[in-house]
Amino acid sequence: MNDNFSPRTYPNFTGTIGRTFAGSKGAWADRRTPRGGAPNIVVMLADDLGFSDLGCYGSEIRTPNLDALAARGMRMTNFHAAPMCSPTRASLLTGLSPHRAGFGSVAHFDPGFPGYAMELPPQVDTLAEQLRDRGYATLMVGKWHLCKDSDASAAGPQHSWPIQRGFDRFYGFLDAFTNLHQPHRLTQDNSTVEVDEYPEGYYLTDDLTTRSISMIRERKSSNPEQPFFLYFAHGAVHAPLHAKAEDIERYKDRYTEGWDSLREERFARQKALGIVPADTKLPARNSEPNHDVEAWDSLDEMQRELFARHMAVYAGMVDNIDQNVGRLVAALEQIGELDNTIFIFTSDNGASREGEEVGTTSYYVHLMQGNDVEADHARLDLIGGPQTTPHYPRGWAMASNTPFRLYKINTHQGGHSVPFIVSWPDGLPSDGSMRDQWGHVSDLLPTLLDVVDGVAPTTQADGSVLDGKSLLEVMRDPSAVSLHTEQAVEVNGHRGFYRDGWEAVTLHQSLTPFADESWELYDLTVDRTEINNLADVNPDRLEELKAAWEEAAWEQQFYPLDEGTSLKYLIRPERSSVYSLPVTIAAGTPTLERWRSVQLIWFRSCAIEIHLSLDSADRGHLVAHGDQGGGYAIYVLDSHIWFCHNDGRGNLRVLDGGPIMPGEHKIECLLNAAGSNLWNVSLSIDGAITASLAGAPMLYGIAPFEGIDIGIDRRSPVSWELFEKFGAFAFTGEIETVSFTPGELAPNAPDTLIGMLTDMGLRFE
Repeated sequence: MNDNFSPRTYPNFTGTIGRTFAGSKGAWADRRTPRGGAPNIVVMLADDLGFSDLGCYGSEIRTPNLDALAARGMRMTNFHAAPMCSPTRASLLTGLSPHRAGFGSVAHFDPGFPGYAMELPPQVDTLAEQLRDRGYATLMVGKWHLCKDSDASAAGPQHSWPIQRGFDRFYGFLDAFTNLHQPHRLTQDNSTVEVDEYPEGYYLTDDLTTRSISMIRERKSSNPEQPFFLYFAHGAVHAPLHAKAEDIERYKDRYTEGWDSLREERFARQKALGIVPADTKLPARNSEPNHDVEAWDSLDEMQRELFARHMAVYAGMVDNIDQNVGRLVAALEQIGELDNTIFIFTSDNGASREGEEVGTTSYYVHLMQGNDVEADHARLDLIGGPQTTPHYPRGWAMASNTPFRLYKINTHQGGHSVPFIVSWPDGLPSDGSMRDQWGHVSDLLPTLLDVVDGVAPTTQADGSVLDGKSLLEVMRDPSAVSLHTEQAVEVNGHRGFYRDGWEAVTLHQSLTPFADESWELYDLTVDRTEINNLADVNPDRLEELKAAWEEAAWEQQFYPLDEGTSLKYLIRPERSSVYSLPVTIAAGTPTLERWRSVQLIWFRSCAIEIHLSLDSADRGHLVAHGDQGGGYAIYVLDSHIWFCHNDGRGNLRVLDGGPIMPGEHKIECLLNAAGSNLWNVSLSIDGAITASLAGAPMLYGIAPFEGIDIGIDRRSPVSWELFEKFGAFAFTGEIETVSFTPGELAPNAPDTLIGMLTDMGLRFE
C-alpha cells in the first residue's frame, strides 16, 4: 500500500487523514494526527440475529434505540453477511471474501488448507490496522473468533489475537460464544481476566457496553481530537440464550401463538414499513428435508409452553442489546461526538437453527447427543438463567429470518440476509430512508476507508484485489448503483453464486455426492424470497452461474468442500499433539484454557492424581473442570472426598469417596472410557480404591466449556448446589500439584476413524 491520500471535507473537520505507517507491519513513519472532527466509527455486530428481529425491520421486540438510529440514518434491505460468524468477521475486517481471508468456516479446526487457515493472512492489513495507521484509536469489545482454538491458551501463539491485528485495546472473549451470566474466559488486551465469581446481576452485554464507553471516554479525554474506531462484536444473541430476568418477564406471554403466527405478523409489518415490496410473497413454512419446521398447531401443550419460553428469552436478549445501544448513543451524545460518528449496526449471519426441531436447555452437549422435551420442560423456569445453556427450536429461527427461507449456514437468503443500519448525521442523509441495492459485509472496509481517505481502496497490503466495493455513494444517493455485482458463497458444502440480481444456489445434504446435487435458480429482482425456481426455465443462465461459481471456488480457495464426514474437525497439525501429553498443574495456576483442557479427556480415559495436605476442618474444591453446561469436580467436604459429574442436562451424579484423615495424601481419580460413550469412575486414597461410579456420560461436543481449575471452581460452577452454599469454594488446605495423564482412546473415538472417514468422504467428492 502507498501513503497517498486525498483530503475530504466534512462539517467540523479541519484536518486531513492519511497513511501514517510504512505498512502496518513496518516501522513508524511521520505520524499525522487527524484534527478537528474527523469521523469516529462504530461497527456493531450482533451474533445470529435474524433479518426481522428489530422493530424497524418488522419485529414486535422492543428496539426503540435502534429504531431511532435508523430514523436518523438509513436502512439497507438487501445487505448480506456470510452464512456463518467467523467468515463474516474475517470478511468485515479484511475486505476479502471469507475463504480468501482464511475462514471458509468457523475457527474450530485446523486442517491445513488455505481457505480454512483459521487465522487472518499475515500479509493482509485489517481494518483496525489501516485505521490505526491513519491516526485512529482502535478499540474492540466482545467476540473475536478469528484465531485457531489451539492458539487461544496462554501459550498462544498470539499473532492472530486482536491486539496483534491492529486493536489498541481489547476486552472480550476469543471463542465462538460464552455464558452471558458467567463468561467462561474473558481477555483484556493480551491477558486473561482473572475472575473467581461474577457479582450478582452480572450480564455480559452490559459489561461490554460499560467497557466500550470507558475506552471511548479515556481516549477522548486524553486527546479530544483523535478519532476512534470501535468494533463492538456482541456475544448476543448466540447460544447459550441467556437473558436478564426482567427482560425475559417482558415477553413471557408474547409467543404462545407460535412461530407461524409470528411470521405472518412480521411479514405484514415489513410490507407496511417498506422493508419488502408490497407484492412480495411469503414462502411456505420451511419443508426441506432435515430443515423442516412443524406447524405450531400440531405441537402438544408441553412443547408449546417450552418453545414459547425459549423465544421469550431470545426476545429479552435482543431487547437488552437495544438498551445498551441506547447507553452507548447517550455516552457519545454526552461528549458531543454522536453526530460525527458513523454508527453501523448489522448481524454476522441469519438466525441459527442449531436448536434443531425441539430446542435444548443443554447446548454444549446437545449438538452430538440430541435432546429431551420432557426433561427440558422440567427446567422451564430456569431457561435463560445461569443454570441452563439453552437454544430455541429452529421454528423460531424461521420466524426470525422472515421473509426468507432457511437459516444460518445455508446459502439461501435466510442464511445471509441481515439487517443493516447506518447513521452519520454529519456526513450522510439523516432522513430514515432505505436502500435496496445489494451490499456485502466485505464492502465495509472499502466504504470506511473511502470515507477517511476520499477514495476507496481496490487492493490489500499484498496487492491482492479487494472483493468488497465502497457503498458510500449508495449511502449518499438512493439512485446510485451498487458496485458489488457478484459474490460466490460456500459453507459446509452449501453453494451459491449471485450476479446482477440472479442467484444460483444449492442445499447440500450431508454424505451425498455433490455431482448429484440440484441447483436452484432465482431472479431476485422480482423474487427475493426464492419461491419461483427457474432452473428448468432458464438453463443457460443456470449453467453460466454454475460455471462462475466453479471458477470462483478455485480462485477463492473453497476446496476441499465439506462432504459431511466431519473429517475437517479431526485433522490437526503435528504441533497440536503436545496438548494430549500428561501435564502437572500447581496450585495457584490460573484456569487452564478450555480447548487445551479438553484435549486431556476428549473421548478417552484420564487419570487425575492430586497431592495435598489438610486438617480436619479443611474443605473445598481440589479440581473442577467444566460448568453448568457439563463438567466434573473433586472436592473435600465434611472430611470426605467427593466426586461430582454434571452431564450438562441438569443431572448431577455425586460419588462419596469416603473419609479422609488429616495429613498428607495422594488422591487418584480414574475416568475410564469403557465404551458406549460412558466413563467408569473410581476414587482412591493413598492407593486404596474407596468408591466407584459406573456409566457417567462422557463429556464431548463442546463440553466441558470451562477449563481446569485447581483448588477452586471459578465462574460458572460444576455443582450449583455447592455454589449456592459456598460460592467458588476454594480449598482451605494445601495442594501441592495435580497431574492429568491422558489414557487410551475410547473404542469409538473419532480420532480412530480418520482413515474410514477419509475413504467415505472421497466417495462424495
